[in-house]
Amino acid sequence: MEDTMLQAWIERVSLQSFGLPFRHKASFNSRLTATGGRYFTKSHNIEISPHQLANYGPEETEKIIKHELCHYHLHIMKRGYRHRDADFKQLLAKVGGTRFCKSLPGREERRVQPYRYKLVCRSCSAEYLRKRRIDPDRFACGKCRGNLLLYTLDLKVQT
Repeated sequence: MEDTMLQAWIERVSLQSFGLPFRHKASFNSRLTATGGRYFTKSHNIEISPHQLANYGPEETEKIIKHELCHYHLHIMKRGYRHRDADFKQLLAKVGGTRFCKSLPGREERRVQPYRYKLVCRSCSAEYLRKRRIDPDRFACGKCRGNLLLYTLDLKVQT
């Protein structure tokens, strides 16, 4: 599918679902892998991930288009267009858009990071798991305010 077909698709969904025209530019962006699409508040343009269309089909992509059009129309009307706003949540439910897009195949493994470090309190033996290394002298136990010891966990990669 080309950008011109996507533009026509978004214009059609906007008129059918929202009753309002989409008057800006829509395009595919193949660099979008962690998200299904995005809306730009300054230019009012919308970008959609072609990977979502290729992996999950037009039904799921249309839900992503509706999500981005909710941002678009609410921003144009100067209403709450952010994910946390009630206006956004209500309009998204009304038009049948998706709140979150599905993860692309092969991306699930990269998102999961195992814990590499463990902090142990010298006083109460409370344990805190961390993914990043920190200086234990700068922190204290959250339960008893005791000193912490830093341990590196032995990670075994299974193949």
